[in-house]
Amino acid sequence: MPGYYTYLMSSLPMLYFGVKPPFSFERLLGMCEGVISREDIDIVKASARLDGACGGPKAGSKWRDFDTTLRNELVKIRASRKKTDPGKYIRGEAYPDPFISHIAIHAQRNPSILEAEKALDKERWRFLEELGTQNIFCLESLIVYANKLLILERWERINAMDKSQALEKALARERAV
Repeated sequence: MPGYYTYLMSSLPMLYFGVKPPFSFERLLGMCEGVISREDIDIVKASARLDGACGGPKAGSKWRDFDTTLRNELVKIRASRKKTDPGKYIRGEAYPDPFISHIAIHAQRNPSILEAEKALDKERWRFLEELGTQNIFCLESLIVYANKLLILERWERINAMDKSQALEKALARERAV
């Protein structure tokens, strides 16, 4: 089956950080049915998991490498604070970007956990924006779109949750450690 990316991508609304997602990731996958191949849909799903090889175009692997490296930098910072070995929590290979450690350090220094998470997701968004500027009518652009949609979904859940209950749960976990 040929991929009708021009039709698909031009029919999708623009995404903006901090705005309510227009639809869910699952709905996006449903919109892809019959328009692109099953293999390409599986590649989009895999790029969103970050837990294995996405097997597709460069955008999926670059995104996975960036996010994994950012998470690894956060692990190193948190492990040094707790004086534990970060080795058992490190995943994947290092992505060659000298600014990733700076991003992680800046976020960790923020006294607000919520603002720190927002800063990290803004950097993720910025990285995805850079990936998405190459060709807007291909599988790579769909991977970028899908991962931006997942960031918006995450913030929709965060904004809808009961903040005081979430704080109590986080404090209880911290006391248990």
